Amino acid sequence: MTTRVLVVEDDPAIQELIRFTLEKAGLKPVAAASAEEAQAALKAELPDVVLIDWMLPKMSGLALAQQLRATPRTAKLPLIMVTAKGEEADRVAGLESGADDYLVKPFSPRELVARIQAVLRRRAPHAAEMKLTAGPLSLDPISYEVTLDGRAVELASAEFKLLRFFMAHPGRVFSRAQVLDQVWGDHVFIEERTVDVHIRRLRQALGAQGEQLIETVRGAGYKLAMPRAG
Repeated sequence: MTTRVLVVEDDPAIQELIRFTLEKAGLKPVAAASAEEAQAALKAELPDVVLIDWMLPKMSGLALAQQLRATPRTAKLPLIMVTAKGEEADRVAGLESGADDYLVKPFSPRELVARIQAVLRRRAPHAAEMKLTAGPLSLDPISYEVTLDGRAVELASAEFKLLRFFMAHPGRVFSRAQVLDQVWGDHVFIEERTVDVHIRRLRQALGAQGEQLIETVRGAGYKLAMPRAG
């Protein structure tokens, strides 16, 4: 599951530099040259993180960030403000607009990727390219490997993404609708019962511990629960 990054930047040269940097890091950039283009891209599909240049034509990046935070569908999106404005007052204004981080130009490619991964770890751990461990389970999104008590577990793509999501939020209950939005994306129109099918396949792949690990919470949804000792 490649991390999607919406890059809102009106300078073609900087946009291309960011695109090259993100693709080299294994991320998937989607470019927008204005707040209006960004809104259209967000309407079509939500990314995992948004990079917003402060100085945009018509609507500023600051206003766009405030709008995204005020809209329920985009309120929890990880946002990074990218700007040449480095004064303390500017940084404070950027963070108060709702940005999770503030990156001052010029910046190195390594710093850009590191900031993105840091924000994802805090705000959307299921989208970060990091190894996850939860009790006897281990999942590596880079090598696409899953182990349970040291035993390799073979998973299809949908079940892998489903397990990755639950392992990033152990113990938290999610409804079918929340799982669909977070794992498949809110641009995909499939029935909520589809989640039940993939949960069943995931449990089967996990074997004897499947029912215990992926727990049904009656009337609420599903969660990743650690096996009880003894």
